Amino acid sequence: MMKTKAEEKVSILFICLGNICRSPAAHAVMQHLVDERGWGNLYLIDSAGIGGWHVGQLPDKRMRECGRQRGYNVNHHARQFDASRDFDCFDKIVVMDEENYRNITSQAPNETARKKVIRMADFFTQHPSATCVPDPYYGGTEDFNFALDLIEDGCEGILKALSNH
Repeated sequence: MMKTKAEEKVSILFICLGNICRSPAAHAVMQHLVDERGWGNLYLIDSAGIGGWHVGQLPDKRMRECGRQRGYNVNHHARQFDASRDFDCFDKIVVMDEENYRNITSQAPNETARKKVIRMADFFTQHPSATCVPDPYYGGTEDFNFALDLIEDGCEGILKALSNH
């Protein structure tokens, strides 16, 4: 497959269940981090959901508000993961929990594609005992803020790992 202009950048796709809480927040946090460092031209960042329930919708208003309070613009319109396209277009596919990992790796067309799927939790440094970014959807503000704490930690870790190569 021919590379597109966007693929010349390091491309990262964040995945969660519906693309309205965790993955759009990770998208916003990572975009903020690369822009803050002046690296926006080096990275292409996107997010998607496993399911298509919320396609076209803005993220959950609670996540938008919690993100806004930290200086993030969590405004990605939800889209569904497309295995026929996304494995080819992205260098790293970052999942929020083990269920996401199983779902996305099961859709991989080959081992090379499967190896692109990584767990956000593998990059935590400030929260080493956390094993995933729990879905805050059915929780309160504290759950959204905890998810953002973990996402910030994981995005910093991913960026550090990528910049060391």
